[in-house]
Amino acid sequence: MIQKPRGTRDLLPDYMAKRRAVEKVMLETAKAYGFGEVSTPMFEELELFTMKSGQGVIEEIYAFKDKSGRDLALRPELTAAVIRLYCNNMLEAPKPVKVFYVGDCFRYERPQAGRYREFEQFGAEIIGGEELPTNIEMLSLALDILGRTGAKGLRARIGYLDVLRTLFEELGVQRDKQGPFMTLIDKANFDGLREMFSDKGIKGPLVKVILEVSAMNGRPSEVLPKARELLKEYPRCLQALERLGVIVEGIKASDITAVKEVLVDLGIARGLDYYTGMVFEVDIPDLGAEKQICGGGAYALTEIFGIEATNSTGFAIGVDRLILGLENQKAFPAMEGPMFFVIPFKGTEAKAMGLLRVLRATGLSADVDLAGRSLSKNLKYAASIKAKFAVLVGQKELEKGKVVIRDLASGKQAELPLEGLMDAFRKCDWGPAAGGEPEDKDLEKKKTREWE
Repeated sequence: MIQKPRGTRDLLPDYMAKRRAVEKVMLETAKAYGFGEVSTPMFEELELFTMKSGQGVIEEIYAFKDKSGRDLALRPELTAAVIRLYCNNMLEAPKPVKVFYVGDCFRYERPQAGRYREFEQFGAEIIGGEELPTNIEMLSLALDILGRTGAKGLRARIGYLDVLRTLFEELGVQRDKQGPFMTLIDKANFDGLREMFSDKGIKGPLVKVILEVSAMNGRPSEVLPKARELLKEYPRCLQALERLGVIVEGIKASDITAVKEVLVDLGIARGLDYYTGMVFEVDIPDLGAEKQICGGGAYALTEIFGIEATNSTGFAIGVDRLILGLENQKAFPAMEGPMFFVIPFKGTEAKAMGLLRVLRATGLSADVDLAGRSLSKNLKYAASIKAKFAVLVGQKELEKGKVVIRDLASGKQAELPLEGLMDAFRKCDWGPAAGGEPEDKDLEKKKTREWE
């Protein structure tokens, strides 16, 4: 038997129901914030990703030549593609441009729980907005989306790259040389950071300041005053800290109840040059060490397309990791089956199909016996697919212009008129006064035998 490729998954109906439920929340929330949906190709020119992330990214993605010898890649993320879309198609659009997207991405990395080589990503970008309100809006959207999916106990960690970048510049390390240092900081590899300083012969009190700032992580009321005191001799760093403080206050004022903590983390340090100011990550409990489900920040990418620098802020949510976290939090209701399962009897098939169409036209879900089962087997099948009601279409009842609807949970049933069926159904409370069957097990068995 042919197996699926390693690091990918076959997604079954239960999982797809959860994915669609999460997607629905994401799309509706983004639209409520005034974002419009965009879509980009699943594969792009390889150069798009090497321009953004360097040649080393080729080892981490699916890159290939097509039949014409062009270098292409399956997209490892969507931000670069969306900026390409903006530069090609939306330069004249009113600013800021607010867009969101959802789609599959591909990375060649070691598969682990919630991390696969093929995965779904939801993201949003604001291009051309003023820095502080844009950052607050973007972070608010990310947290609001996560909260509306049912996630609980979220922890938002917010940093501001200009604090560290300015310190490195004071040390004589310009931005285009800071990447290796920032990568070590982002991984909290402070021993490696000290070793790198030593190997490059970089010494002085600023090294100690950078190490201290990189480790600052905690409540804003504790971290920000301590950082201000440490950086009081570096005015540009203090300006960056003040901007971070405004963002934190803006998020706290949003009062998104799913957020348990809003923390300042000055050690969030993306190693890529195009990240500029605010950066943030969102963790969900119940995912162990790999608990991050969302990350984003401010960046500048338009310049690689020959377009003037444009303030941009975005984020991405790993949908599969979010679903895993929600499953662990038992946030999903039990999977529901159809509202109605229609069971025709011999000679009533055509009428049953007409009734099925009427039920579906009301917007309610309805399924039908397609296997010619007996009544008892059909009732077992309807229960197994979690249908709520069985609709029994018998010849004698049809002659009276009626059908029987049975509540599969209680076993009670009522004979209701075909004309105005849904009105009669809504009024039925399954008690004797409403025409339902009394709770007489012998009568129930007799009724079942009659139908069979």
